Amino acid sequence: MTDKQYEAEVLAWRARRLKKLTDDDGWTTLVGLFWLEPGENSFGRAADNRIVMEYPGLPEQVGTFQVAGREVRFVAAPGVNVLHNGRPVHAMGPLEDDATGVPTVLSCGSVSIYLVERSGRLGIRVKDSRAETRMHFRGLEYFPVDPKWRIAARFEPYSPPKKIPITTVLGMEENMPSPGALVFEVERATCRLDAVLESGERDWFVMFADRTNGKQSYGAGRFLYVAPAADGWTVIDFNKSYSPPCAFSAFATCPLPPPQNRLPIAVTAGELKYAGVDH
Repeated sequence: MTDKQYEAEVLAWRARRLKKLTDDDGWTTLVGLFWLEPGENSFGRAADNRIVMEYPGLPEQVGTFQVAGREVRFVAAPGVNVLHNGRPVHAMGPLEDDATGVPTVLSCGSVSIYLVERSGRLGIRVKDSRAETRMHFRGLEYFPVDPKWRIAARFEPYSPPKKIPITTVLGMEENMPSPGALVFEVERATCRLDAVLESGERDWFVMFADRTNGKQSYGAGRFLYVAPAADGWTVIDFNKSYSPPCAFSAFATCPLPPPQNRLPIAVTAGELKYAGVDH
């Protein structure tokens, strides 16, 4: 692959990244996160709801989430038009959470809602296709494409695969399975990054921090994906590293890079810090 071909590939990746981020259900639409309590959790715009959602266009009461153990059911308020897959629903459950990869999404006007599970807690994630963060999105910026940051990495497997404790921006902790470490050389340094496996994903997920964080790139670190190693080797492409969802919304539950994934170098490749928020 020539440098021009490689640059074209990265630019195409950036276009896909932008589209996914700003789609009707992209991360720029994320406007709320509410934790559920056992029993009935009414929600809507009215102040007497258990969960108050002050989003334009929502009814005073949308409905109720009924929590019994690990099961959550939904019941719509009388006369409220709530949709699932484009069809009206009055009651349904148990709802699937996001850990399944296909959560049950309910919508009311421009607002969509689905169940999330984090460290054993159940919550409701809210997105709004008319969110200010989407309507006034300021675009993405990047370091210049540089082939030097497309790096061959040696795979050092963990046998058996080990669990790595990962802390989220909410202070919660979960253990994620790691197939092994990626070892590479750049900027006269030998570096290593632990990869993790996400449910339903073929590629390996890498969270990393470096010396550009907080100045040029997002302060909490960046993400990237790596193809599984073949014959003990794979490629880490830092030109395709990107800011986590929490760079665009205060309501995300992003995992943070583990201590061993804090690189002692400045990775001058990939996505720059988003200028549209100050958190």
